Amino acid sequence: MADKKPAKHQPPKKEGDKFTRYLVFGMIAFVLIAGFGAYFAKKSSNSHVALPSTVSKANGYGITFNPTAKVRVDMYEDFRCPNCRNFEAVNNTYVDGLVRAGKIEAVYHPMHFIASDSRLAAAAAACAADQGKYLEMHTALYVNQPSSSTIAENSPYWTNAQLILLGNSIGITSKDYATCINNGKYLNWADQINNDAASKNINATPTVIVNGKTLPLATDYSATAFKKVLTNLGVK
Repeated sequence: MADKKPAKHQPPKKEGDKFTRYLVFGMIAFVLIAGFGAYFAKKSSNSHVALPSTVSKANGYGITFNPTAKVRVDMYEDFRCPNCRNFEAVNNTYVDGLVRAGKIEAVYHPMHFIASDSRLAAAAAACAADQGKYLEMHTALYVNQPSSSTIAENSPYWTNAQLILLGNSIGITSKDYATCINNGKYLNWADQINNDAASKNINATPTVIVNGKTLPLATDYSATAFKKVLTNLGVK
């Protein structure tokens, strides 16, 4: 009879091995649960960002006028940006007239990075949009932008109370406007503007894009050159 082969030696399982295995399984489960929790928390947070009525992700979260017009002008600005004020000083009357006449699709992207109150001003402009006064507020914020001789460019200037009074000065009388500002209704929306701009490598203001083409700064600051760009596209 052939000798039976000796069975392979199997060391006895230790309680410590079981503990280690259970600990590993537990950690994996914890990581998965935490990951799903973070995902759904982020999704829930994003879904609760209040957006002005004319805003969507498709238009970069910008305040939009005349969405069916053939010529689209995207304007990335910061209400505390001196160069943006210069752009507005040269072109605001012309652009404002085109928007009111429905001749261009205008998408306003109020960014915030110059000073901490840039975010407050952007949110206040959205509150004004709820009252049908975005264009008026847009103009008022640049007309009343503090000069560098008054306050440093990156120092905060606007407060909620001042922005409420500014809105009142352009004819906003609804208490909803003050509530909108004081509750910070559109502060998170202002962050969405910044995030979307960053995803498109837009990191300077003013940045003006006409039908997908970014204009040179020299064009931005020349009323004649800026108007020529639009008239060449058929805007009369």
